[in-house]
Amino acid sequence: AVDLGLRVPGYPEAMSGATSATVHDAAVEFGAMGNILVWIAIAEMTSWIGVSQMLQGSGREPGDFGFAKQYLEGKSEAQIEKIKLQEINHCRAAMLAFSGVVTQSVLFEKGFPYF
Repeated sequence: AVDLGLRVPGYPEAMSGATSATVHDAAVEFGAMGNILVWIAIAEMTSWIGVSQMLQGSGREPGDFGFAKQYLEGKSEAQIEKIKLQEINHCRAAMLAFSGVVTQSVLFEKGFPYF
């Protein structure tokens, strides 16, 4: 429910006027940041099991949590390496795009669209 006015079911009314620049403060006031911290902590603790196994020589690669393995079946090593590189590049582009959205929101003090 930021900038475009898109409403997610169950989104608190207290945060309805938040923009991409002000949503952090609204989430702190509402008390949502504590919940976010708890869920991230649970994900990090769960992922430590895989990291520990990897460090003990299980053969698991960094970032491999076993999701969507069937997508890689039947592909050559070169194709798998290309897919891994594409995933890294796309994730980096998404992070840059998000930081651009927030930066534009702060610099121009208006919501989406920023022009």
